[in-house]
Order: sequence, then C-alpha cells, then structure tokens
Amino acid sequence: MSPAHVHRRFLPRPAPALVACAVAWCLVGAAASLGWLPASAWAIAGAGLAILAFVDLALLWRIGVPDVSRSVPEAMALGVEREVQLHLEPGAQRVRVDVHDLHPGGWEVSGLPRRLALQPGLVSSVGYRLRPNARGAFAFDGVHLVLHSPLRLWRRLCLAGASRRVRVFPDFAPLAKFALVSAEQASRMMGAHVRRRRGEGTDFHQMREYRVGDSLRQIDWKATSRARKLISREYQDEKNQQLVVVLDTGRRMLARDPGTSGKGDALAHFDHALDASLLVAYLALRQGDAVGLFATGGERRWVPPQRGMAAIDTLLRASYDLQPQPVATDYLAAATELSLRQRRRGLLMLVTNLRDEDIEDVLAAVRMLQKRHLVVVASLRERALDEVLEQDVHDISAAVRAGATARYLAQRAAAHDALRRHRVTVLDVTAAQLPAALVERYLAIKREGLL
Repeated sequence: MSPAHVHRRFLPRPAPALVACAVAWCLVGAAASLGWLPASAWAIAGAGLAILAFVDLALLWRIGVPDVSRSVPEAMALGVEREVQLHLEPGAQRVRVDVHDLHPGGWEVSGLPRRLALQPGLVSSVGYRLRPNARGAFAFDGVHLVLHSPLRLWRRLCLAGASRRVRVFPDFAPLAKFALVSAEQASRMMGAHVRRRRGEGTDFHQMREYRVGDSLRQIDWKATSRARKLISREYQDEKNQQLVVVLDTGRRMLARDPGTSGKGDALAHFDHALDASLLVAYLALRQGDAVGLFATGGERRWVPPQRGMAAIDTLLRASYDLQPQPVATDYLAAATELSLRQRRRGLLMLVTNLRDEDIEDVLAAVRMLQKRHLVVVASLRERALDEVLEQDVHDISAAVRAGATARYLAQRAAAHDALRRHRVTVLDVTAAQLPAALVERYLAIKREGLL
C-alpha cells in the first residue's frame, strides 16, 4: 500500500437495526411490567440482544478497511462534467460498505453515495460524475467509507484513500473549433462583424492579377508593364505586433448577472472576462502577434507577450486560479507598473467595470499609457440594469428604481464619453457581449493598421 494512502477509523455507531431492537426490548419490558408477559422475558430478551450486539461489534472490529484508489483527471475544465472512478479492494472478508468521495464542496455531483457489497479478492469499481463550478486548485481529501457489521447492528465510519489535488481551468475546449477556421470566420461565429477591405493591410503579401474591386493604389504599374496586364499588390495585416490583456481583479468583477431562475449566473463577471480574454488572445496568436497578460487590482499576475500557439498554454497556466478580490483597483498604480513592464508599443485591452467615481484615476492611467500604446477599455455592464429599464412601471417603488437606474447609466455613459474624448475606444457591453466585442475591436484595429 502506498504511503500516501491514509486509513483512519472512527468509533462504531449503532445502526438503525440496533436502535429498533432496543426499542422492541423496551416494549417487552413494558409488557412484562403490565403482566402481559413473564417477568423473565425482559431479562432473557436483553441478554440475547446484548450477546448479539457484542458478537456483531467484534466481527465489525475485525473487518479491515478496504484499500481505495481514485482515477481523476489532474486538469479539469470549468463547468464541464467529468467522470471519477473509485476502485475498492477489501481484505479477506466480505463487507457491505457505503461509499462517498470527499470531493471539493459545492460541485455538482451525481452518483454518490453508493452502497456496495465487496467480495474478498475482487476489486470493485464505482463511478460518479461531477461538474466543477469554480476555477483554481482543489483537493480530494479522501474517501468516506461506512462499514456495516454482518448482522447490520453496527456501522463504522472510515477514511481511506489518498488525497489528490486537481486544477480547474477555464473551459478552453470551445475555442478548439477555431483552429480549422480563419480569424474572420471565427469572429463571425462569435457574432462579431468586421468589414474586410480586400487586399489592404500594412505588410506586403503577394503580387496577383488585378480583380474587379481593387483600388488604383494597389496596381503595380511596373509589374503591369512587364506582364502587359494589370497586376495588383496584395497586403496582409501586419504580424508580430503585441497585445496585452489587462484584467481587473478588483471588487467590481465580483458581480454576477441574474440567471433565468433568478438565482444568479453560474459565472462571475470575472470568469466571463477571463474567457473572452483567452479567446481574443487565441485569435491574436493565430494572427502571428505576441500576447501577454497583466492582472491587477486584487491578485496580480504578469505574463510578458509571447508568440506561437504554445503561448496559450502559458496563459492558461498563469490565469487558471486568478480570482477577483473585494478591494478597490488602483488604476494609476497599475498603469505605472505596466508602463515599466511593457516597453514596446502594443494594444492594451483593459477589461473592467467603470463607474463615474473612477473616471479621474482611469483618465490619468490611460493618458500615461497612451504615450506609447493603443488603449481599448471594455467596461462590463450588469444585465440587470438593462432589465430594470425594460420593465413596465406600475408603482412608486418601480418608478424610483427605474429613475435611479437611468441616472446611474447616464453617469456611467458620461464617464465613457470622457474617455472617448481622449481618443480611447470604449466598449460598453454585458458579459455575454464581451467576447464578440473584443474580437471585433481587435480585428478592426488590425484591418485599419492602427498599431
């Protein structure tokens, strides 16, 4: 047995059958006291029950704790159901056991607990399914086994098996389908619509025969005279540029949109922001750009821009356990640190939730970054705000709520307009709209050669 395995026994407890027998013995005593049964019946029944209970307890004590091993992936995806297998091997005795795995709390689980009859010399397997509901590092602390005595009068709780750590990453699997399609197709699949200017870009790609719709600026007159037919120059989007996704990990990203049941969405705004950031990073890497990550506000992370599709694994490992914290984000301090870290000009995409009280700090931070970089701010908007304005107003409380919401949104819009006056692109979107908005803006910047 591996030293990592832990076997721990707890004191036996009476089973429901023993409690029922004790109640029956008390009824026999009551009947004997009323003269319905001989007085000796109560003593004989008590002695018999005591002997059976003692023998059954001794047999339970001799039953060894089964060896337990667990088959579970080391890496799991957020919100994706996976199967876990438990393998139990008893000792030399047949044993009836209830099995419950000590999986991370709060995860959706089906198939547990299970009752098994373990046969000597045979390994029994039981599977169950679980769905992680949070990212980060988690532990399976062991397996709870409830051993039943042969006569079912006693049961004993045992802790068996080894502790096992797993990592839960953002669900990156949906992005795999973009591997076989172009960036333009991927953007359309995400709902982004970018007008393509055929043949235009910033890097020369190839010479080709003139096509209807090409501009006169694309015609290469020297090549045309040699070939004696119109020849156009075709350009492609410039590669080897730099994209840094700046993720706010402060208190604003703790918000959750209400779900259809009214109990809340499964993911916080930060999870949506992280998923969208990974998506635009994936597309940028496919475009030949280098992508980095800067997390600031609560937890802080820095991943320098890297090229190549292997960089997406680096980003996943660096961000899988990031969590927003209930602290205020210091935008100016973040801009100062990022300016020192990111010297080369690049596209900075800040994903946050702006409020009007943040505008002075954000403006100062953006103006500092704009000296060298192109800045895009994606400001997440709670879906509940839109829903309040869409509801009919029937009473005073609803009117007050709608008025307060409208005032809040007006102040928020004023903050966004202040940024736009400083030539900052602001995306005012809900969490569901964020992926398409980031993709669309990134591709538009590439098309227009703004970097």
